[in-house]
Amino acid sequence: MRKSKLLTVALAFLLGSLGAHRFYLGGLRDRYGWLHLLATLAGALGIASMVLHVGAPALNWTFAVAGGASVISAFLAAIVYGLRPDERWDARFNPDGEPTRSGWPVVILVILSLLIGTGLLMAGLAISFQTFFESQVEAARELSQ
Repeated sequence: MRKSKLLTVALAFLLGSLGAHRFYLGGLRDRYGWLHLLATLAGALGIASMVLHVGAPALNWTFAVAGGASVISAFLAAIVYGLRPDERWDARFNPDGEPTRSGWPVVILVILSLLIGTGLLMAGLAISFQTFFESQVEAARELSQ
């Protein structure tokens, strides 16, 4: 079955954290697609637990980071698939049939993936470092009292 490069990039951009692009390319047996889905669910659980102040903070952070990694890697996958030359795309996913012509929609999705993915990565790093340093200041206060 012919695989659309535009559809793959769009799925990675919109639903990549759920593994939609992996399931489109590899079917339901794709292990990495299931890993995306599980990591996203773990991330949602970790963030909800942090908001509700339940559970162990270290475990909540671990789950949240797993979810964040799934989201960021989905944007990265959209960039990688979108920047793959059409000839290499056809050799891998469409060996028979007419050649793929990506066009501007793929380029626009790659640009948006780069913009949003980079923004999310920087925000995640900033929040993580801020939380870490605040916990260190709090620990130092408790020791000094």
